[in-house]
Amino acid sequence: MKAKHLVWLRRISQAFFLVLFLFLLVETRFPDSIYLEYSLAVTTEQDIRLSYPSTFFFQLNPLIWLTSLLSGHIWIKGFFWAVGVILLTLLLGRFFCGFVCPLGTLHHMAGRIRPALKGKKMIEANRKRGSQKIKYFLLLTLLISSLMGLNFTGLLDPISLFFRSLALAVFPALGNGIKAICDVIARSDIKPLNLLSYGAEVLVSPVFGYGYQSFKTGWFIGVLFLVILFLNRIRPRFWCRTLCPLGALLAIFSRFSILGLEKNNETCTDCKLCERDCQGAASPHPDQGWDHTECLLCFNCSGGCPENALSFRFKWSHLPSRGPDMGRRAVLGGLMAGISLPLLGRLDGNIHAVSDPRLIRPPGALEEKNFLELCQRCGLCMKVCPTNVINPALTEGGMAAFWTPNLIMTLGYCEYSCILCGSVCPTGAIKEISSKEKIEQPVRIGSAYIVRGRCLPWSGNGPCIVCEEHCPTSPKAIYLRNEVVPRSDGKEGEVLLPYVDLKRCVGCGICEYKCPVKGRPAVLVIAAGESRSVRNQILLDMQGDSYAQGSLASPRRERVEQGKPVHRLDRR
Repeated sequence: MKAKHLVWLRRISQAFFLVLFLFLLVETRFPDSIYLEYSLAVTTEQDIRLSYPSTFFFQLNPLIWLTSLLSGHIWIKGFFWAVGVILLTLLLGRFFCGFVCPLGTLHHMAGRIRPALKGKKMIEANRKRGSQKIKYFLLLTLLISSLMGLNFTGLLDPISLFFRSLALAVFPALGNGIKAICDVIARSDIKPLNLLSYGAEVLVSPVFGYGYQSFKTGWFIGVLFLVILFLNRIRPRFWCRTLCPLGALLAIFSRFSILGLEKNNETCTDCKLCERDCQGAASPHPDQGWDHTECLLCFNCSGGCPENALSFRFKWSHLPSRGPDMGRRAVLGGLMAGISLPLLGRLDGNIHAVSDPRLIRPPGALEEKNFLELCQRCGLCMKVCPTNVINPALTEGGMAAFWTPNLIMTLGYCEYSCILCGSVCPTGAIKEISSKEKIEQPVRIGSAYIVRGRCLPWSGNGPCIVCEEHCPTSPKAIYLRNEVVPRSDGKEGEVLLPYVDLKRCVGCGICEYKCPVKGRPAVLVIAAGESRSVRNQILLDMQGDSYAQGSLASPRRERVEQGKPVHRLDRR
């Protein structure tokens, strides 16, 4: 096949996988049929599932597969695709970077749009530099950290980074902007403009989300993404050359590739077009030694050579090619960072005790230690959530839990029968459960309690039964009692006071979300009582059996019942 045909084949492949990635990202959402027929959402007859494999690109990713295997010590279903990518890399080199990776495609496009460097400056920028060893430092850091039991891979993995950036920053920002414009047009007195705004919102909402979406730290995720794109003006595919840990992993396997670059020094006219167009700074010029571990298989060098002095050929050698130039400092630094991060990351998150009460994980989430071993911080569960309740954590779980999913009940609530977050989790950090299992076990993510000083009935400021009305459990976890309370005028009056039955509460948060007391609602949901943690249980007396944090009987209660003094350590 001619070199120019290979270039066009690469472009077609890049376009196809980029469009496929965007399509799957858009389709990672609550099904439209449920929005139109919302009664379907409150039944256990049929589980809500997505129609498309939203985890496909994550299952293609060897870095996610390898780090999850090292940290979780389990083989995750569906990751045979990643093994296939490694096998093809052994034969073809870094074809994933050049033909498949959607973030690499975007960088390729960004680097071609009005580059800051041209001519000789571009040739100089495209020569191999020591900064390209940084990606090996980052790869070793992530691998060692995963081996130590803390998986930070999703912070830098290109598929996770791209999905998180689009799902939590770019798409919500565009959607909110378009809807704001539609709202302005809808207020116009001109009827055609009104109809246009309503029609535009109907078309925009399935793509960018219903309502005005917001995600905690979304602005920072968006700014970081724009900075990474801007770096392409300094050097083409700066991320791929310098920072991408997946590219570093594939570079290690590509040393066994049988696809190589052949150079003809006799026909070369030293025009240096190959160096100018090389996306990976792989030294394609005939006078230089080609670095196959940095080659992204863009075929620009052979396709743009006017003398046909460069060509790619399959050739077999019983000895592997020269390995990637990692650098001693990058290796030692990666080892030190990989050991240090897990040890330091656990200091402020209470992983070995009870976590922050406002750190509420999605239904089906594993126990915190196991959860952090597998969670990729990719944003899939946040994107698919229909109520916008799942957000990236900031400080609730410490550094180790940064950008992992956390439920913020003032932004949304956990839909009673929805189990989509577990069905889209690519690594099993959130278990895939059924609606029947979630409701009938039940799966608890926390517990609600009434802040009586802020509650309208309890504070004597007026009647309110909103929390009881919206409670989805059957029987209801929030119940009402008709009691007499003092009013502001000094008189007493009858009012219905809300109480929480912790035996029935699942912590869905709809009571907090719907509470008419805004700012800090009069109902709060905390993680205590969550099913996933034995240590985080609430002391309950259920049918004569005592339940305590981490055991079936509380030492404090035993001392009280026996008439013995309660020590300070027993009061925790």
